Amino acid sequence: MTLDLTSLNPAQRQAVETTEGPLLVLAGAGSGKTRVLTYRIAHLITDKRVSPHEILAITFTNKAAAEMRERLATLLGSLPGQYSSRAMWVSTFHAMCVRMLRTDAKLLGFTSNFTIYDDDDSKRLVREVMKELEYDDKRYPINAVRSRISSAKSELMGAAALAESSFTPLDKAAAKIFARYETRLLAANSMDFDDLLVNTHRLLSENVKVLDAYQDRFRYISVDEYQDTNHAQYAITNLLAAKHRHLMVVGDDDQSIYSWRGADIRNILEFEHDYPEATVVKLEENYRSTARILMAANAVVANNTNRKPKTLFTSNAEGEKIASYLASDERDEARFIAGEIERLGRAEHRRYTDFAIFYRTNAQSRSLEDALLRAGIAYKIVGGTRFFDRAEIRDVMGYLKAVVNPADEISLKRIINTPKRGIGDSTIDKVQLVARERNVGFEDAMRAAVEEDWLAARARMSLLGFTQILDELRVLEGDLRDLVEMIVEKAGLIAAYEAERTDEALGRAENIREFFTVVSEFAASHDEPSLPAFMEWLALRTDLDSVDECVDEFVTLMTVHTAKGLEYPVVFVAGLEESIFPHQNSMFEPASLEEERRLAYVAITRARERLYLTHAYSRSIFGVTQHNSPSRFIGEIPAEHVEASGVGSVGFSGTGWEKRGDRSGSYGHGTAESGGRVFGSGTRQVPAAGSSAGGGAFGARSAGPKRKEQTETFSVGDAVDHKVFGRGTVTTVNGDALEIRFDRTRETKKLLVGYAPIVKIKQ
Repeated sequence: MTLDLTSLNPAQRQAVETTEGPLLVLAGAGSGKTRVLTYRIAHLITDKRVSPHEILAITFTNKAAAEMRERLATLLGSLPGQYSSRAMWVSTFHAMCVRMLRTDAKLLGFTSNFTIYDDDDSKRLVREVMKELEYDDKRYPINAVRSRISSAKSELMGAAALAESSFTPLDKAAAKIFARYETRLLAANSMDFDDLLVNTHRLLSENVKVLDAYQDRFRYISVDEYQDTNHAQYAITNLLAAKHRHLMVVGDDDQSIYSWRGADIRNILEFEHDYPEATVVKLEENYRSTARILMAANAVVANNTNRKPKTLFTSNAEGEKIASYLASDERDEARFIAGEIERLGRAEHRRYTDFAIFYRTNAQSRSLEDALLRAGIAYKIVGGTRFFDRAEIRDVMGYLKAVVNPADEISLKRIINTPKRGIGDSTIDKVQLVARERNVGFEDAMRAAVEEDWLAARARMSLLGFTQILDELRVLEGDLRDLVEMIVEKAGLIAAYEAERTDEALGRAENIREFFTVVSEFAASHDEPSLPAFMEWLALRTDLDSVDECVDEFVTLMTVHTAKGLEYPVVFVAGLEESIFPHQNSMFEPASLEEERRLAYVAITRARERLYLTHAYSRSIFGVTQHNSPSRFIGEIPAEHVEASGVGSVGFSGTGWEKRGDRSGSYGHGTAESGGRVFGSGTRQVPAAGSSAGGGAFGARSAGPKRKEQTETFSVGDAVDHKVFGRGTVTTVNGDALEIRFDRTRETKKLLVGYAPIVKIKQ
């Protein structure tokens, strides 16, 4: 079998056929880099007869890894079994590291069943360490301390090296906390996310036989999104590739936007210095966006100096001009966006899934959410509170972690009195003190407390009950879902919530039952669905791995950082003002400003067909009203590609929505059917008699969202129906504000009577 490469453009084909030696592929946005990566691997296997066993492909999200595996399975489907892609390692950096560490954890002092601490677990442990060392978290904020520790780990600096380089009191404190934190992690047989990289680098650099084995196995290595690698990932990659040097890195320096979490743009900019014999291929043909959107993106990013020159081009249509809208304030901005979603939905028959709204910071989402709710537009925020971050789900995971890893002190402390079993903080503190004095684990000290008499009899009995539950949980057997259900049942979590008999508690019980569905889905999609494998899968999940769940029903809201790697037919970028975007923390430092510009480039290139850039004359954020000038990034787009509208387009001023008439260069008119302005007519019309010259934000409303005449009253317990969210039950009534728990989404939303599209269901 020979792989057909005729569908590739010349640059893509060159990248695919360059298989020997180092290769740098500079892949512009929407240029088909995933296609190149998969075709190159398939070419190695089909035409070069390289064993899949000898190939390592590293991506940056679990979704990207799954997509690559699926594409490879399709391309290699008819090959004999020895050429199956199943033998290949296709994974994220962290998943690859976990796989290596599970095999050789003992070389670093861990056991193979070590726990992976997520952000919440890590924060709890750092807080405990600070308390032990008597550091005041007001003087030494815990987030700042954790940031120092994480940065040091990303640079492969240990606690001693951090202490040597510390000058400020905060850095010196962080170094001491770092040292104790690492000791506690090792004692708990646990690693945080940074440790997965740090310990893998230790494993490879300190154990020659292990490194030789992986170098001999992985003769061909590819790394996607190379511009997002930090120093630890860079060092691991170079260790693995040092023997054969068949290293392909793919990335776009113009999309390097994660320096705040350790990404180093120098890794891609200086690749040719590290590998002087490297071949460089540029992918500049974009298959995603219209020509106007690409011309805007090129014009903006060209203002950066620290980049490798490249210019995106496309054979797609020229497309609509980019809409730049000046709002009076953030509420006006949000109403305009909601109105355009409604208008395009009607005029172009678009679904909610076609729309995405981006913003620079999460604080900007509030006014957008309010406008969407008032308009009855369903939306989903990516990066908000995740299902797995809910307290009740974390409690379940605490029990599962304690079953898998008895040394996991943080998980034991989380569940020791959940549900309540009479074990208070003073008891926990005494057990922990004994554990430290005797240099034993928390569970060992807890069991000693049961046998000895240094605790009150009541506390000892409570601890005895907890240890008996742990013993019972650890001998349970069964299929994964049955096992998880039995653990939850014996722990008494659902029973405790149901006993409370409140809507909130019952909702938490429902969430735990939904967790069982997650377990079933994992079991169905994995060959060996064990409890440790399930816990590892949960620990390595990210927000981006669930971005498109239920996507058919929602407009998507997210920060621009979260949007990287995604694309939508219609994109709104809100808050394009100086000090907002670019952010005030980055405006006055050249390197930081260039990253802000790359962030704008990312936002622009997510749009396929239509792009809206909005900004406001005034904006209230964090309780302070600001008057910011339009973002320089709007000004960097050539005027011939932009159509400006809003307050400034016809000379209106002020903040009252009802004061303005023209939004798109044409007046609308009220009609008996719509009761408001008609957008996008393209001609200037005289307002009809008796109509308002001021236009509504939603196309079919005047003067903003028009309140319906209130004819119904609502009480707690009323059954209602919402045109988007479906049926629900009123849980709280506060004047015109209702809190309604919806059956389908299992979420409680706050809506306003007279604005929200809700009706009472007669029973």
